[in-house]
Amino acid sequence: QVQLQESGPGLVKPSQTLSLTCTVSGGSITTNKNYWTWIRQPPGKGLEWMGVIAYDGSTYYSPSLKSRTSISRDTSKNQFTLQLTSVTPEDTAVYYCAGPYFSRHDYWGQGTQVTVSS
Repeated sequence: QVQLQESGPGLVKPSQTLSLTCTVSGGSITTNKNYWTWIRQPPGKGLEWMGVIAYDGSTYYSPSLKSRTSISRDTSKNQFTLQLTSVTPEDTAVYYCAGPYFSRHDYWGQGTQVTVSS
């Protein structure tokens, strides 16, 4: 059974960088054809796809967030990380990691609330 768990600070100040890590257990992030995704949901809004890192380390980002988003991985820890720079209160959301396919997310983390506020 694949499980995902997000971790990171719940409060970030405006203009700073938000950094979250997703730890995957029960499966490997390097499994062929697997893709690992970050998704967020601002309060009162729908889910927003942010970006994905593939089994081979390649990355794809939402055009609207591409300039501020970076996804990386640590294969030794079976983790992948989201960094979002220059955050504003509009980046306040519940952030989820999910996998294992590009367009189908069978597995989700429980989500972590991130609030951007001074």
